[in-house]
Formats: sequence, C-alpha cells, structure tokens
Amino acid sequence: MDAEKLPKIPKFKIRCVEKPPYTVDKSRLKRFNSKNTVFERVEWDSSWEGYKRMYNENMPSLLAEGKPGYSRIDFALAYASWIVHDAFAGGFSWKRIPLYRQPAAMEEIDWTSEKYEVEDPEKMSVYVKRAAKLFGASLVGICKLNRDWLYADVEIPDKFEYAIVMAIEMDADGIATSPTAIAAAATGVGYSKMAFLLACMGEFIRNLGYEAIQCGNDTALSIPLAIDAGLGELGRNGLLITPEYGPRVRLCKIFTDLPLEPDKPIEFGVREFCKKCKLCAKYCEADAISFDDEPSFEVKCKSNNPGALKWYVNVEKCYLYWCENGIDCSTCIKVCPYNLASARKAEVSPEEFWKEDL
Repeated sequence: MDAEKLPKIPKFKIRCVEKPPYTVDKSRLKRFNSKNTVFERVEWDSSWEGYKRMYNENMPSLLAEGKPGYSRIDFALAYASWIVHDAFAGGFSWKRIPLYRQPAAMEEIDWTSEKYEVEDPEKMSVYVKRAAKLFGASLVGICKLNRDWLYADVEIPDKFEYAIVMAIEMDADGIATSPTAIAAAATGVGYSKMAFLLACMGEFIRNLGYEAIQCGNDTALSIPLAIDAGLGELGRNGLLITPEYGPRVRLCKIFTDLPLEPDKPIEFGVREFCKKCKLCAKYCEADAISFDDEPSFEVKCKSNNPGALKWYVNVEKCYLYWCENGIDCSTCIKVCPYNLASARKAEVSPEEFWKEDL
C-alpha cells in the first residue's frame, strides 16, 4: 500500500448541528434484536455458512505455516490483550461492584446512598467528561438516550434518560499491521481498556447516589449513540468516523439517571468524502463493503438493521473472512484516510512492529 497515492482528507471544519447527521425511515426502522448480530447467529442460525464456525478455527494451520504476523508470539499477544475484558465481569455490571477490601470506616458510614444534588447539569457534565478522560477515555460525549437504539430484547427503565458515550483510541502501529494477529491485539487492548473505563465510571456515578448501566457492544447500538453524542459521523465502512482518530476507536457507553447536559451532534463532511474515496471497499479482503456512489436503504444481510440511509456492510462476508484469517480484521480502519491523518504510518509490517521502541 503506497501511502503517497492514497486519497487525502480535505481540510475540514467541525460544525455542531441540531439533528444527528443521519437519515432514518421510521416506517422501516425497528429496534434490532441482538440475536441477529453475526456473532449470535453463529450459535443458532443454520441457514447461513457461518453457522457453528469459530473465527479462530484456522489458527492452528496459520501457526504451522509460520506466516509473519501469525506466529506463536503474535497470537500470544492477541489473546493476552482481551484478558481484562473477558475475565473482569465487573466492567459490564449494572449494579455496584463489591469492594475487594471494605475499609472499616466504610462499614459505619454509608456516604453513597444519598443523592448528590445536581444544581447545574452542564457543570456535572464537565465533571463526568473529566472523570472519563482520567479513567482512559480518548473521547467522550453525552446525549439523551434514543430508545430506538436499544436492542429489542433489552428493557431499561425510563429514568435512564442519558447516555455517556466514550471512545478509546486503538494503537495506530498495531492497527497498521492488519489483518495480522498484532492488529487483533490492538483491538483487544481497546476492549480491555473499555472494561476498566466502564467499571470506574459506573462506580463514580453510583458514588454520587445515581444508577449506571455499563455497556460495551451489548444492550444498545453504540454507533448511532456516538453520533447522537457528537463524537463523529458514520462512514462507508459502517464504523464511526471521528475527527481525531478516524475509525480507529472502540466504543462503550453508560446509561444513567444522573442529570446531565447533552452535547450537539457534529458534521465535518464524512459522507461526501466517503462517496468518492472508496478505499475501505477497495482493500476489504472479504468484499463486504459497498462500492456504490450513494448510500441507500438496501440491506445486505440478516445482521443489518433496516431503516437507515447508509452503505450497508455485508457482515456475513466479513465474519467468514475472519474464519479464514484465523482472527479478526481491521483493514477498513487501517486504510481510512481519516485514520491515516493521525497515524504515524500507513502500513507496518509485523517485523517493524516488534522492532519499534514502544
């Protein structure tokens, strides 16, 4: 991939707008059932090719092949990166996380049961955003919870009015090795950081006497909530494009009854640029991303949620490529010019990655 020949993003100005920069058809849009995500369909949907196929099924043959980026060391890195996300259930708790050691004074003084009186939701939002940054968020925005984005099989009480949406930057050099296991490690680290960030933010809110529902990819659709919260726009690759990092982020969110001041959505020209760029479609190994000039309402597979005007991604093809690759893929993130604007290199070989002085 020749970085000099890649499309360059034009200089852009971020504009706050009153309405989120997406178009939905209310007659088609319905709450999406989480059982129809491609990962859930692996377990129950015998009508498609990915049924009962695990995306790491090809890992043994790749290890034997000795291909750069798929070595024992590379896979060891990838699997290690997920450990906090996978092992720390408290990261996605809807209730207070029990302390490992309860100080004696805490047993006598219940200082968290009484609600902190929020006189100024705007100032409270500043506290929330600063706390999120301290705990590891790269970006944070706040919106009113649009219940169209909740999974159809999830019910949340009406008192949870606000969503705090957080983005975590993924390692640029790691992603630049995609589709190798090293890039998968950059993804896994993002998810493990997510568990830490969510746990800390949830407890911060509960310590103020309010409730918090911590969510990764579960519970609700993260991307439209992130757009509502002013973190970015939707790209051709089906991912959130942020002004700061392009699509090189992982998203998580907290639903809360803590009174907050919502942010405004933003626009900075993503859709118009994606109409012409098409780089993610060109480099997609799975041929899962549309080359169409214009977005449409036409879905590509059962794991798409109808009703939004966008370039739908055939995530079935994407998942099947993962099965061949032995691990997940981030090439559509790697090649995006919005990512390249903040990344050091357009492409990093596995050998270069391990030589870097991190």
